[in-house]
Amino acid sequence: MSRSAPDAGPERWLAALALLAICLISLGNVVVRYTTDASFAFTEEFSVFLLVVLTFAGAALASRRHAHIRIELLEDKLPPRLRLVLYGLQWAASVVLLALIVWYGGLLTYEEYSWESLSPGLGYPTWIYLIWLPVLCLAIIWRLTQSLVARSRACLQESRHES
Repeated sequence: MSRSAPDAGPERWLAALALLAICLISLGNVVVRYTTDASFAFTEEFSVFLLVVLTFAGAALASRRHAHIRIELLEDKLPPRLRLVLYGLQWAASVVLLALIVWYGGLLTYEEYSWESLSPGLGYPTWIYLIWLPVLCLAIIWRLTQSLVARSRACLQESRHES
């Protein structure tokens, strides 16, 4: 990572820990399976959960660094003032989508908590797995907003230099 790249430290650490845990759980399961002809019961449930955490934490980090896959042709061709409008539209569309995920993910988490639903594999409360969806989507919204502010400032500075 370059020194100038914006960072999302908590999300970076969360993603790294989730990836490490997935690797250790999977490796441990493979070793146990081949040495004892049995396997750990928790590996699939935890691995899927950790993969979701890894995905959303990585998305928050990519949002902060403005590193998501995108087509920059339009951004590069627009003058700075219109680029500001495009940045605002990109941010607004992303926030609307993520806010819907936060809302409905929060409702689903609350329902699972209220119904005392348990996971089929290990019997843990499912809300423990689901609460991360709205929380990490809020993190993505925060990182998108930070990115919007940074990109807008850079665009305004570019606009001043052209004048």
